[in-house]
Amino acid sequence: MARFVDYYLAASSPYAYLGHDRFVAIANRHGATINVKAVDFGKVFAASGGLPLKQRAPQRQAYRMTELERWPKFLGLSLNRQPKFFPVSGDLASKWILAASMHDMADALKLAGAILRAVWAEERNIADAATLATIAQEQALDPKALAAGAQAPDATASYDALTQEAIERQVFGAPTYIYRDELFWGQDRLDFLDREMAK
Repeated sequence: MARFVDYYLAASSPYAYLGHDRFVAIANRHGATINVKAVDFGKVFAASGGLPLKQRAPQRQAYRMTELERWPKFLGLSLNRQPKFFPVSGDLASKWILAASMHDMADALKLAGAILRAVWAEERNIADAATLATIAQEQALDPKALAAGAQAPDATASYDALTQEAIERQVFGAPTYIYRDELFWGQDRLDFLDREMAK
């Protein structure tokens, strides 16, 4: 029986970055296909009661910083808790990811991982088209094709449609993984997803 996991992510989410490689490895181990769905979490937050980072209570912001120190150490990943280019709009990067997904989901996954890493480990501006082109080229992807795809009406329509889909499926935070209609929110729920896929 074919297995599919829907992967709702924000292109600038630190938690998507922390979980990306582990999630891909889990899906691969179980022979599952990942559907990459970059969405506008500003609209998702507005629909679900979430708040942008700067509007959150001070204690929540402080605890977020604690988590962003704990998790990279635990996972052995490099992460700058206060990157040079953050907050940053993820709209353009999301459309590049969606343009890649229209060609090949494996390419979209590869590009998404590189974009997340660019924000949180490499001090790069993912709102800049030239930076995205360099990132794509580093992943052996065609930057001209992706740039054209990201600017096409199809990319904007897909971005809007997937955002609405996320809202309708009760997604409220990034990353969210949905397997057989069961929602797993956050990279710290990957063990639960792994166990569910093992059944």
